[in-house]
Amino acid sequence: MRVEIHGHRGARGLWPENTLPGMSRTMELGVHALELDVALTADRRLVLTHDLTVSAVTSADRRPLRDGDPLHPYVGKPVNALTLAQLHTLDVGVRLPRHPEDPFALTQVAMPETRMPTLGAVLGLVNAYDAESVRLHVELKSDPMRPELTADPEMFTELVIDELDRHGRLGNVAVLSFDWRIIRHAARLAPGVRRFALIEPDTLHWHDDLGPDVPAAARAAGATTLSPEHVMVDEKLMAQAAAAELDVAVWTVNDVALGARMLDLGVSGIVTDYPDRMRELWRERGLELPRPVAPLKPVGV
Repeated sequence: MRVEIHGHRGARGLWPENTLPGMSRTMELGVHALELDVALTADRRLVLTHDLTVSAVTSADRRPLRDGDPLHPYVGKPVNALTLAQLHTLDVGVRLPRHPEDPFALTQVAMPETRMPTLGAVLGLVNAYDAESVRLHVELKSDPMRPELTADPEMFTELVIDELDRHGRLGNVAVLSFDWRIIRHAARLAPGVRRFALIEPDTLHWHDDLGPDVPAAARAAGATTLSPEHVMVDEKLMAQAAAAELDVAVWTVNDVALGARMLDLGVSGIVTDYPDRMRELWRERGLELPRPVAPLKPVGV
């Protein structure tokens, strides 16, 4: 069975997360799938961001869009209260030194003056690379406990599916979410698309009548893959997933020894901030390595 390396937010441990340069370098390093996060702006644009409010860890204010903008500073504001133009004033290429406890600040290469991209820009980038070997894993950020920060799940899912279709990517994509309403809508709108039901201990209460068999519940919600936090993965969960006919893609695994344990348990994919580390583990295990994508040629060459 093929076991996959999924680059988390591109490769958050190496380059700025959810950015075009980070995605470029991750493809050139070599992963089976690029995972990225999407939210909806005030003007209904799909942007890459992990957080429903603008993060002070990954984003820095540089200037207001216009003098006297009452929403400035934008850091800390809800993403869905800001327009794409406002969000484009942020620098998302540097993890800020005022967060010394952040482990990624020690390993991530800073890329100052990087802007928050749209989903369409990422899709255009992947198409420019002609990266058919790389699957896109699009996580729709949706929190049913915070509806004031969250897009309508049906409308949100439809916008994402439409954008993927517009760029010809529905045949090589997966839709991911902790909010299984998204999974249900994706199953209806694009039944041929892979659907990852994300789970972690802190958000299991989002789902009514979950019961003791979480994989079976995920399958009933329309999932084709279960994607648990690594602390949840054990022999019991793997057996339940097999009974539900679901693959298991575990997140977020950055330690090689932990990765080896996950492989021994039989996961089908490992989501990691450090694809370079997992590539070394794959080599040690004799597993199929994802091919690096050739760099883009400069214009005119």
